[in-house]
Amino acid sequence: MRCGNCQAVCPVFSQTCREADVARGKIVLLQNLAYELIKDPKAVEERLTRCLLCGACEHNCSTGVKTLEIFVEGRIALTQYLKLSPIKKFIFQSLLTHPKLFKNAIRTGSLFQGLILRRQKNKQNTATAPLLKPFLGARHIPTLPKKQLSEKYGVLVGDKSKKYNVIFYPGCMSDKVYTQIGDAVLSLLFHYDVGVIMPDDFSCCGLPALASGDKNGFDALVKNNIGVFERIGLDHGVDYVVSACPSCTETLHKWWLQLSGNYSLKERDVLQKISAKAIDMHDFLYNVLKIDTSKTTPKENAAVITYHESCHLKKSLGISKEVRELLKLNENYVLKEMAEADKCCGCGGSFTLTQPELSLKIGTRKWKNIVDSGAEEVVTACPACMMQIADMLGRNQTDIKVRHSLEILAETLTAGK
Repeated sequence: MRCGNCQAVCPVFSQTCREADVARGKIVLLQNLAYELIKDPKAVEERLTRCLLCGACEHNCSTGVKTLEIFVEGRIALTQYLKLSPIKKFIFQSLLTHPKLFKNAIRTGSLFQGLILRRQKNKQNTATAPLLKPFLGARHIPTLPKKQLSEKYGVLVGDKSKKYNVIFYPGCMSDKVYTQIGDAVLSLLFHYDVGVIMPDDFSCCGLPALASGDKNGFDALVKNNIGVFERIGLDHGVDYVVSACPSCTETLHKWWLQLSGNYSLKERDVLQKISAKAIDMHDFLYNVLKIDTSKTTPKENAAVITYHESCHLKKSLGISKEVRELLKLNENYVLKEMAEADKCCGCGGSFTLTQPELSLKIGTRKWKNIVDSGAEEVVTACPACMMQIADMLGRNQTDIKVRHSLEILAETLTAGK
């Protein structure tokens, strides 16, 4: 692979201009590692972690190189060789693999967050943590809701009399942090007469563990979730598995099955069914329910919003125009495009914690594009992007609100009441 097309789209390379920070350079390092030409796996690991796994290189690769698969397999191999840090091992293999323990930890955190968080009076509804400055720096973080989504709604069992029944996989962010996204998903599904199945014991999808190369933690989380899906049953009465988190959807659709080579035939059978049914919520609304978006025009005094495209939603799942079309349903808003709308915001899951300086530089570029758009609100379809963008806006004291696109859609259901 010598073309170097990935240089034009890699958000990390755009900041560093270092060959080792772009896909072509990383693949050469991995090839050399495989042939034991490089005797310093720590250095290779350091280079591999300087990647957001945004998929821009793969999406724009003219020769179809599966860079994401190469990087994920590389991280797994390196982590097996170098071993996982004790903190990550506890989080991925102990905390996240026990849903009740994780729920209780978040619940306890919501009760006592006032002791360490300083709420900021801004439209992003963020807080800072002065006592945790050595770990978080000046980062703005979201506050935790009083009730998690699964606590608010309990177990939903669906309704077989409906045309469609879907399992709603909220993911950690919509269940425990941005519960308003889950509220929006459920209100939309109920409004469009869709039966909803939502258990209260899903585990994390495992992407954070996978991004850290922790295949053991990933396997444990996947197998926890297989048990939940088996209990629900996927053969009859379940048409789709929807999520409002593109990272979760991509993981359910692609990674669970792709990395299940050592699983039992029964487990692989369940994963094949999940993969076939996993769908992003916008995709479901636009392409399955075929909601008509052609008759709505913005009001004269409509508020200006701009749209940041999630990397996983556009580059991995191929969903782009659907979100923009659905946003038209709300006549109170008019969409104004920002420059580089599909450029990564710099979150990349744990990238924002492991590479804070690079993440800040990439995020600052996104912040400038949002401000230059002149929008009153910035909308995105990914909870992780919301967190990163809210951080950037909060740090820069910018008076722009951040919301999930499904919140804008759900708002149309109560408009005028």
